[in-house]
Amino acid sequence: MRIGMILDKTFPPDPRVENEAISLVESAFDVYLFCLKYGSQEASNEEINGIKIKRYTSNNLDYKLSALAYTFPFYRRIMSKKIRSFLLLNKIDIIHIHDIRIAGAVFAANNKLKLPVLLDLHDNMPEIMKEYPHVQNFPGKFLIYPAKWRKKEEEFIEKATKVITVSDEFRQEVIQRTNIHSDKIIVVPNTVRRSFYEDHQIDKSIINKYKNDFVILYLGDTGIRRGLLTAIEAIPNLKKKIDNIKLVIVGSNSSDLILKQKVEDLSIQNHVDFQGWQDVKLFPSYILASTICISPLYRNVQHDVAYANKLFQYMSFSKPVLVSNATAQKNLVERIKSGLVHKERDSKDFEDKILELYHNKDLREKLGANGKKFIANEFCWEKASTKLIELYQTFNN
Repeated sequence: MRIGMILDKTFPPDPRVENEAISLVESAFDVYLFCLKYGSQEASNEEINGIKIKRYTSNNLDYKLSALAYTFPFYRRIMSKKIRSFLLLNKIDIIHIHDIRIAGAVFAANNKLKLPVLLDLHDNMPEIMKEYPHVQNFPGKFLIYPAKWRKKEEEFIEKATKVITVSDEFRQEVIQRTNIHSDKIIVVPNTVRRSFYEDHQIDKSIINKYKNDFVILYLGDTGIRRGLLTAIEAIPNLKKKIDNIKLVIVGSNSSDLILKQKVEDLSIQNHVDFQGWQDVKLFPSYILASTICISPLYRNVQHDVAYANKLFQYMSFSKPVLVSNATAQKNLVERIKSGLVHKERDSKDFEDKILELYHNKDLREKLGANGKKFIANEFCWEKASTKLIELYQTFNN
């Protein structure tokens, strides 16, 4: 079977797309990936880990039009021609769409071909986009309508042969909202491959840099909705009780100036370390250098139904986690007893939970061990991806 995956970004990197594609290749499926390229630096055709990459030239105008995908028809028309060519040239048997931005173009390209379509919802996109600065500000606020994206998402869910989500909570939200049959939708969560925690290399300079610090670590996108202001606002009181405390932030976002200004306003520059975005290969070293790892998400519809992949990266190295009470991550952490939960946006509760972990090393070790056991026995990618493989095998019968 020839699977045609459709991604409206460059590749690599995209861990979820790569993990899914590699698992399907290892299960004897042929995977062709439609993706984009900007400029001539990337090959148009390439094979990576058995994935047959087909890159189609795009430009900044196309990129900007993608934000208006469900306001004007231009992006759909441009992409549908390329996707139809991709489907025909590679004799694709089944289409796998990665998220909804490009879904309209895919369904248009597939209008006459009538191939089976799997819609893979990485995120609750209509909810996330409400937080985007370009949607909140002029002119985006008058041109981009999250409600229209929500309506389109529901239309695509109805049209798709099968739907994939990243958590049980997301699956239930989709079922309740759209009334689709529960058999139509499966869960394929984001998590880590065994190689992430078994085959890693240690950067000793990172370990040595923080060897005398009590490190609270955050990995990933640092947008305001990720909740880092809660952690930053807790540091002034925490440093009075933990003199070697260090909040280490590995990641970036256009809103980092807000975070850095808050650190300066609170005069805690010596206790907060902005590392910027780093190669994923360095993540294990940062995790090993830490004592507690955090995911202080603000609650919203998206965060309540999705897990941050950083949780599984943390737990795979036996680190206790402190998470906000965003529903999905709260339910998970409490179920497997891998960490503590604080109230979202509540820096005092965050502070209290950090101190509870600081004063109880045995608790930290127990929570960390529970998380590690969960990843190794239940939730590494190799185990979590079995439902994806089983789904594709039903199309072979």
